Amino acid sequence: MTPRVLLSEEADREERDERQKLRVLEGKFESLLDRRHKLLGELRKLSDEQRALFERRDEPQAEVEKLHHAHGQLGRHLTELRHARDAARRKADEAVVRRRELLLTFDKGEHERPEAIRREIAELELQQQTRALKLDAENALIARLRKRAADLKEAEGRVAVVAEHARLRKEADAAVVAARAEVERLGDELQKARTERDATMGAIRDKLQSAGSLVAQLREKGKARSELMKEVDTVSRELDAVDREGRELIARSRARRAEALRTLRQYSGRRRPAEDTLASVAEAHLEELMKRGKVTL
Repeated sequence: MTPRVLLSEEADREERDERQKLRVLEGKFESLLDRRHKLLGELRKLSDEQRALFERRDEPQAEVEKLHHAHGQLGRHLTELRHARDAARRKADEAVVRRRELLLTFDKGEHERPEAIRREIAELELQQQTRALKLDAENALIARLRKRAADLKEAEGRVAVVAEHARLRKEADAAVVAARAEVERLGDELQKARTERDATMGAIRDKLQSAGSLVAQLREKGKARSELMKEVDTVSRELDAVDREGRELIARSRARRAEALRTLRQYSGRRRPAEDTLASVAEAHLEELMKRGKVTL
């Protein structure tokens, strides 16, 4: 049974029209509610992605700070190596100067060894004995023999000095070689440190690019989330509008039925049981519509 018997023909027609509108509104409400549910799901997904990106952003930043600290240490190490290399170069130059000064203190004749002078004297004596020489040539040979004999005596007298000078020369040469080797070693170490520092700087750039990419993704996610929030707000406003319209229809229907009941009571006196039953059915129907009207999200 339906409560339409309580209404006039005009009121009944209005009731049917508004009931149709109410069904349309219910369908629209369900569609909007489903749309809002999907938007909220997308919003939660974006929020999770933003949170994951934000947590990942800390990692490259920490690595950049670590690399930046290492880069600073390498820079200080490079400065120390550069100073050490410059000091080694000065030391090598000083060793070369000391060697040169040492050699200048040696007699140029020190390089002649007694054995070499004796061989030359022996050759000169052999020439004097085996060859027929003119008087001038023979006198020159004799003079040469006398000079070389004096040179031999002098060379034999400075054997110990020559040996000491040879030792000093050897030490000076070794000092020059060692100083130059230290310069070369420090130069190689300096180049290696430069290469390592450049590699560290490249790693810093890579990490900064990675962090920048994460920030860009965060911005994109934030923008997309903002757009979704706008859609959610729009759908929520539409839901509220549909809900208000539906409640207005239900309220008009309730008022219309209440007016019909008052009119019926005025003309028929006490209601019959069948009429009470119809009124109860109408009120129950309206209460059910009211329950289905507003949905709390």
